[in-house]
Amino acid sequence: MKNNKLVMTMLILLVAITLVGAVALVVVLKVSGEEKPKGPTIDEVLESSVDIPEITTNLASDDFIRISFKIQTDSKKAKEELEKRDFQVRNIIIHELSEKKTEDLQASQGKASLEEALKGKLNALMQEGKVEKVYITGSLLQ
Repeated sequence: MKNNKLVMTMLILLVAITLVGAVALVVVLKVSGEEKPKGPTIDEVLESSVDIPEITTNLASDDFIRISFKIQTDSKKAKEELEKRDFQVRNIIIHELSEKKTEDLQASQGKASLEEALKGKLNALMQEGKVEKVYITGSLLQ
């Protein structure tokens, strides 16, 4: 009888210690766990973005497009460099658009590919930082 009580007491203590240890481990992992890095706030995005005013140019299909962009960079220095390179940015945009046909730019996939192509070419141009995202802020096909 005493032996049975002793075994039960030891078993209960062992289970209690295990539960306390498991709870402590979970709490420590939750508290010290790395938080996922959040993206930049909208204020930070606006602080490091450059507006490209409306550009009107012809497309490869002899149609015209009137388009404007907002280009998000990764830092204020990159923004300043991009602002200084305004004429080069406009040149890249005009060259890229002159190779597109109306059908290419009517679908959202075509616009997304234009944004990615511009991002790649602008990053090749940049020295101080990089372009994070290119947004089309206005578009009119004629």
